[in-house]
Amino acid sequence: SNAGGFLLRRLEDTTAEEFDGQVAVNLRSAFLVARAFLPPMRAAGRGSFITVGSVADHVGFPENAAYAAGKYGLRGLHETLTAEFQGSGVRLTLISPGPTDTSIWEPFDPDRRPGFPRRAAMLRPEDVADAIVFAATRPARVHLDWLRLGPA
Repeated sequence: SNAGGFLLRRLEDTTAEEFDGQVAVNLRSAFLVARAFLPPMRAAGRGSFITVGSVADHVGFPENAAYAAGKYGLRGLHETLTAEFQGSGVRLTLISPGPTDTSIWEPFDPDRRPGFPRRAAMLRPEDVADAIVFAATRPARVHLDWLRLGPA
């Protein structure tokens, strides 16, 4: 489950519509994917359901009110589903990457914003993909609940 939108805006500059949009793409979409996939996985008694969150699902940052609300909610959804599917044979993992160099940063130009990591220092999409493969390929006896990735 990997959907995401990113909004970098101060609270007073964030509209209710923008907030709703962030929650829809960062939380509601993950709920709908989980609802579609997890019941059949439980019926089969096996599977690995991996959700990609963000460092912002555990840490608050300035100008992240709408984005973080969705990502913190995503973490809450993950923790609840982990408890709900415990013992079912379905493993749930939350992967929380730090800043990753994708096109999502283009409107914000972090290289020119004080306090932001330079794009050259960010994770690469393949770093996140490697973590997903790692989580998915653990032996069935291993449950990897949460994996946080950050740039070196």
